[in-house]
Amino acid sequence: MIEVRNLLIQRNGRDVLNIDSLDIQRGETLAVVGPNGAGKTTLLLALAHLLKPARGEIRFDGKSLANWDKLEYRRKISFVFQSPLLLDMTVEQNVALGLKFRGVAKAEVQSRVERWVKSLGVESLAQRRASQLSGGEAQRVSLARAFVLNPELMLLDEPFAALDSPTRVQLLEDLSALLRKDHLTAIFVTHNLKEAAQMGDRVAVIAGGELKQVGTARQIKSKPADETVKAFLRELPQ
Repeated sequence: MIEVRNLLIQRNGRDVLNIDSLDIQRGETLAVVGPNGAGKTTLLLALAHLLKPARGEIRFDGKSLANWDKLEYRRKISFVFQSPLLLDMTVEQNVALGLKFRGVAKAEVQSRVERWVKSLGVESLAQRRASQLSGGEAQRVSLARAFVLNPELMLLDEPFAALDSPTRVQLLEDLSALLRKDHLTAIFVTHNLKEAAQMGDRVAVIAGGELKQVGTARQIKSKPADETVKAFLRELPQ
């Protein structure tokens, strides 16, 4: 589905991400790990067509992002951030918002919203205002808002980093199950290798603005590509 070749992203005149080659298959979840400031979020922003490459290209379904209509492309993706960014309205209204912007018929909006608030376990909160939600509840609503759009590609930027451990563990399990059930393609950014191993079919390690290694978590732990990857693994909690 996605091909990245000879990619260089610059911000404020500085190189911040360099990827020689990366392929992501349709239906795959790729977990992206690395230290803070490594370039993980930059990769998501580039895949979302929000950052223009200084060199190289990203291809989606065989066509360069440079040749996609931006609105048409962005309707194929959903982006989930670390902070839920919900509006001051009910859960149901928040989940429905993107569909209404796209002019989806009212009956279909209702049907899709009902499906995803139920799938994300917030059905009983449908009429509650976003300001009354806990952190975990708010992130479930954010995920429902992303899934309801039926995206071809889901980009998730450390969506559970701010949550307590029990909430995070349950959300990881639920999200992983939903992605596999719907055969969605997803890029999941985290700094936690254990989460990456749980979520990802494969794991990509980014450090110092470069893609260092791609493989299973076991492969990366047993055969780190270089000293930078080794150093990152040493810093992780055991």
